[in-house]
Amino acid sequence: MKLVTCGLPYANGKAHIGHLRTYIPADVYVRYLRLRGEEVIFVCGSDSHGTPIVVNAEQQGLKPKELVDIYHKHFQEIFKSLRVEFDFYGRTDSDYHHERTREIVKKMIEKGYVYPKEIELAYCPNCERFLPDRYVEGICPYCGAEARGDECDQGCGRHLEPGEILKPRCKICGTPAIFKKQKHYFFKLSAFKDFLEDYLEKLKGTENALNYAKEWVRKELKDWCITRNLEWGVKFPGEEDLVVYVWVDAPIGYISFTEKACEKLGKDWREIWIEGKADIIHFIGLDIVYHHCIFWPAMLKAADYALPSAVVASGMVKVEGKTFSKSRGYVVWVDEDYLNEGFDPDCLRYYVVNYTSHQKDLNFSWEVYKEKVNNELIATLGNFIYRVLHFAWRNFGEVKMNVDGEVIEQIRLAMNKIDEAIEKWEFKEASDAFMELASYGNVYFQNAQPWELIKNDPESAERAVASCLALVRALTILAYPVLPSTMEKIGKLIGLDVSKAKLEDALKIPDKIKVEKPFVPFEKVEDEKIAKMEKKLKERIEKAEKGVEKRELVTIEEFGRLDIRIGKIIEAEKVKGSKKLMKLKIDLGGEVKQAVAGIAENYSEEELKGKLVVVLANIKPAKIRGVDSEVMVLAADVDGKAILLTPEKEVPVGVKVR
Repeated sequence: MKLVTCGLPYANGKAHIGHLRTYIPADVYVRYLRLRGEEVIFVCGSDSHGTPIVVNAEQQGLKPKELVDIYHKHFQEIFKSLRVEFDFYGRTDSDYHHERTREIVKKMIEKGYVYPKEIELAYCPNCERFLPDRYVEGICPYCGAEARGDECDQGCGRHLEPGEILKPRCKICGTPAIFKKQKHYFFKLSAFKDFLEDYLEKLKGTENALNYAKEWVRKELKDWCITRNLEWGVKFPGEEDLVVYVWVDAPIGYISFTEKACEKLGKDWREIWIEGKADIIHFIGLDIVYHHCIFWPAMLKAADYALPSAVVASGMVKVEGKTFSKSRGYVVWVDEDYLNEGFDPDCLRYYVVNYTSHQKDLNFSWEVYKEKVNNELIATLGNFIYRVLHFAWRNFGEVKMNVDGEVIEQIRLAMNKIDEAIEKWEFKEASDAFMELASYGNVYFQNAQPWELIKNDPESAERAVASCLALVRALTILAYPVLPSTMEKIGKLIGLDVSKAKLEDALKIPDKIKVEKPFVPFEKVEDEKIAKMEKKLKERIEKAEKGVEKRELVTIEEFGRLDIRIGKIIEAEKVKGSKKLMKLKIDLGGEVKQAVAGIAENYSEEELKGKLVVVLANIKPAKIRGVDSEVMVLAADVDGKAILLTPEKEVPVGVKVR
């Protein structure tokens, strides 16, 4: 048996193209497993807790549950439209989930893996409350980038523990935060270093997930704060003022949702999660590898639960070649930009799995979308299926299935390719395999020329059509996991209920096939429609850029308080343990100051020495990754890369910028 799960969509906003890299490939995988006759349970649900939901609800004048209700229903509707079909889709604010979460936390406490500790936390004196996670913003202590309270989302991507963020400020009112002490609870993650190193060597999955996780575990593992100051969430046992951290309770949803799925299917969930009698496979995005490969297996080990067998992580998503960003407008919404515009859900499923390898970055481009639909789905797959079915229906109605042996071998070859691809989680290879079979069919049909044979040799024409019908029947089965709605309709035309078919049925040729009047499987995507969508995206980006331009204005007096000068880099050295950070010694004319800058990925130590740069000299000193930073080097942010600002001409070191 296999249990397949998907990372829980956060019930805090609408579904976008980035979400689909997890859910569509997982659904395709499950459908192929079932074609092979394997027993599979497929679960997911809405992640209902955490500070972003509370903050968003407050800003909209809603209660957290009311906000979750909206987006839980939204994702259910999106999944239904795209034929992503879970055996159970739950939500983490349900009673059954809270009960399972508390049971696991209590087990970890009983076994000595959870302990209390007094720590300093950001506190807003204006709002008069502690600031957990997304309630606080500031500077990452590791790379110096702008960061959220629990994650450096703009820089190094590190998980941040409570109290680590520098220069904290309240997300709600903007007031600089102060620090106050409070008791919280920690999970002894440090005790699981040896276990995790051994476990990750055995864990299956995509290399991107495994390599990231192994690299992190080789470093020091810090104990993990697992409580937060919130009312919304799973109450921590024995502490009414604290809730369990969302990254503790969210993955436990895989267990609680399995329980509900097993109730529905008449199975025992304990066989999966306690007795370990199933392969547990997690489909996730690359941004949550840390949680699934480090935190989660350590928790399961601590609570005596079965461990995941594989973690399958997708690459990231770009839109029109640019880094995906809702705030900058580089986003494609699944409902308003795709489904509501009348595009075919199956075509989007094909794009997501066929654009590139599952581990590589996917770029969504409307022009490429048009090409993949028109030049691949229509010109290759749809063209072959329609030509064969139309010819068979018009000339025979019912065809005796005397099939060429070479055709049978081509079907078997495609099946083997798909089987190998699915084992590697390479869904592009799987979809390429059935597209290659369709290409073969087009050539076979063209070479056989049944429209000529039927004039003088109808028996030979029927044999040629029979071989092509065998290919159509096989394609209906092999392409079904990627194109379920289309292939179900095609199957009905040839008397095949593909939803009940098995993979080997592609080689089981019936004596006769009766063909119903066919339809064109895919609708051509017109240039005008694509131009409309590109214009819509362009306007969204422009609107977002204007919003950025409307930032708070500063007076000339405020600007005058900034001491910006030209400096000369005299020493450059990479900060140990960081890919991005560079430690710089900068001559400001009569004095040498030290800066830590996130430029190591774009500049070598040698090319920095002697370079003139623009420096903010009177910024408050800070420690970044344990290194003193006295001044700030200014740089342009170009698609996430830091490009240093330099004077156009040679100027004296220390000269003021105005």
